[in-house]
Amino acid sequence: MMGERVGDITGLREELILKSCKLAIKAHEKFPGKLYIYEKNRGSTEAVFAFAGSWLVDHWYSRKPFGETKVDASKFPSLRSIGRDEIALVNEAFSTRFEQLLIKSTLASEVEKAVSDRKQVVFTGHSSGGPMAILAAIWFLEKYVRPNIYQMHPYSVTFGSPLVGNRIFSHALRRENWGRYFINFVMRQDIVPRIMLAPISSTEEGLKLMHDFTSPKSQSFQHVPIGNSAAASAFFLSVMRNASSVASHAACNLMGCTNLLLETVSSFIELSPYRPLGTYIFCTGNGKLVVLDNPDAVLLLLFYCLQLSPEEQNAEFLHGIFRAHLVYESELQESLNMQNVIYIENLIDIPLSSDAGTNYAAATVNSALNDLGLSMKARLCLRAAGELEKQKLENQRRIGYYDAFRNQRDANDFNANVKRLELAGIWDEIMEMIKRYELPDGFECRKEWIELGTIFGRLVEPLNIANYYGHLKNEDTGPYMVKARPKRYRYTQRWREHAAMRHIGSSSETTFWAEVEELRTKPYSEVKDKVLRLEEQTFAWIRDGILGKDVLLDESTFTKWWRALPVRHKSGSCIASYLGN
Repeated sequence: MMGERVGDITGLREELILKSCKLAIKAHEKFPGKLYIYEKNRGSTEAVFAFAGSWLVDHWYSRKPFGETKVDASKFPSLRSIGRDEIALVNEAFSTRFEQLLIKSTLASEVEKAVSDRKQVVFTGHSSGGPMAILAAIWFLEKYVRPNIYQMHPYSVTFGSPLVGNRIFSHALRRENWGRYFINFVMRQDIVPRIMLAPISSTEEGLKLMHDFTSPKSQSFQHVPIGNSAAASAFFLSVMRNASSVASHAACNLMGCTNLLLETVSSFIELSPYRPLGTYIFCTGNGKLVVLDNPDAVLLLLFYCLQLSPEEQNAEFLHGIFRAHLVYESELQESLNMQNVIYIENLIDIPLSSDAGTNYAAATVNSALNDLGLSMKARLCLRAAGELEKQKLENQRRIGYYDAFRNQRDANDFNANVKRLELAGIWDEIMEMIKRYELPDGFECRKEWIELGTIFGRLVEPLNIANYYGHLKNEDTGPYMVKARPKRYRYTQRWREHAAMRHIGSSSETTFWAEVEELRTKPYSEVKDKVLRLEEQTFAWIRDGILGKDVLLDESTFTKWWRALPVRHKSGSCIASYLGN
């Protein structure tokens, strides 16, 4: 899409983007000892927090080879795959720096003041200050926006930032519809956004070179000494070799490659877990800005737009990949003045040939792709990313045809075993597509599917439980909840809990009968606490209409079990108001 302004695409005024860039560079270059800078302007409607970067190796990698760890689920509860309950991975060194920043600085209190003043909050960072901005924005979203404390979304604006989290990290932001608040500017030849695609063993020396190149106190400031040219070349080649492995693996997956060689190679070559997130704006170096928000396409572009022949990889080029990291402010000023912006939304239609097309729109996109140096192979891979996104939407539309969910909301409609099995099969297919990421990222947060999953679970899972305990359970099979509960119920329960901001396992009314079956086989003295908890839940579920009062009928399994409990327990039970003693 051409003719749009950067501000229209990002939702941020261009003056604010430039201000963010200026402060991010200032924090990194002039205040490296400070954790962040915040310039207070009386009367301003924005609060811009700029984070300083660092070239210390232990500020990039905490361990070999890639330094990833699970996110702190207490601080970032949304950063997980909901149905699979798989927690996202984050760079541990970046995460630790952010944790220390919250503890040792006044950031939290100053953000709180900005919220009370109803300001637009922007977090920004250049280089490794970028991950701090990203984590700060997610922290803000979790603390203020998701609980409806503050509805003005923050922005994270980064310049030459390294990658921060894995695929689930990026997926979670898109699922929550937060991805659009993360804006990442990348110079075509800047090596830094690619660094995390390589292990520490390949980049440690390069980080030291970057420190010397960017430090005004260094003799190597803004130039690569001849003696270091070999080290700089080795650094570049190592990063791009690893980027090639990641991009090739991603491209094969996008194209549906089932080659056994791919599986074999990936089993013994450890690939970087890090993936792009949010919107990326690539600066071509001649004033054009190319915008993409498909994370698969961005990953491919990080590799393919920095491809050169061996003859081109000379000393001047090596100087360029370092220098590109320092020119964001001037490049952005020029690009915003030109407003030559190409937003590539429809990846499946990008031109495959580098020749200009007759159609003006196609020719404009083609010109931008040429400026990024994209080969036909690169363009085919980008098309594959677009095809996958299209297929995800088609998968979602196809399962929408299964309107049996919508048309049968009465329990009697579900009692037929054939219908129950038919619907179970449909839900099982949905769960498998979610596991393979074959549905749009936002699917698990869609209100209509959460409601349908809830209705299905409440009406059908009790039948599964009755069948299990009536016909299938024996000494070898174990409890239903441990050994036999299908993903179709576990996943949809987690959807419901996530939407309601409740902890995992708190919405377990559909497994009520399974818990009753297990408790009634054990001595009261061993399960007293569980009995009390179930009684409290049952009382609330009946009161709220989630469980029908048929569970209290004289001949129900629940009533028979409850009446067999000790008299002393029953006399103090909340269920006594329903059943007496």
